[in-house]
Amino acid sequence: MKDVNTVDILLVEDDNFLANIYKTKFEMEGFKISVAMDGDAGLKDAIRKKPDLILLDILLPKRDGFSVLEELKKDKNTVDIPVILLTNLGQKDDVEKGLQMGAVDYMIKAHFKPSEIVEKAKKVLKIS
Repeated sequence: MKDVNTVDILLVEDDNFLANIYKTKFEMEGFKISVAMDGDAGLKDAIRKKPDLILLDILLPKRDGFSVLEELKKDKNTVDIPVILLTNLGQKDDVEKGLQMGAVDYMIKAHFKPSEIVEKAKKVLKIS
């Protein structure tokens, strides 16, 4: 079981306000979290840092979340990093596509409080 203080999380989110809310909430829980503001930066950070978990928005500048997810799952160095899609796209097709592409979960921002997203991250990382 992992200790929360040794866990690195990458948040790929282009909304500064939301990114800061999530970042603050995860930091209050003891996580180390970094933020990438667009898909290209998110992909580069994921490959360079190999975080323990990636929270990935879908609607992003430069490269969308589905494209980032596809690249991560093609690369042997990042294929095993769990990805939670965190987005406002709630169409059934988008959810199914994201899960089929290898995301471990799909969370619609408007339906979950930041604390619930932290709890989901802990479950995925097997942190009690």
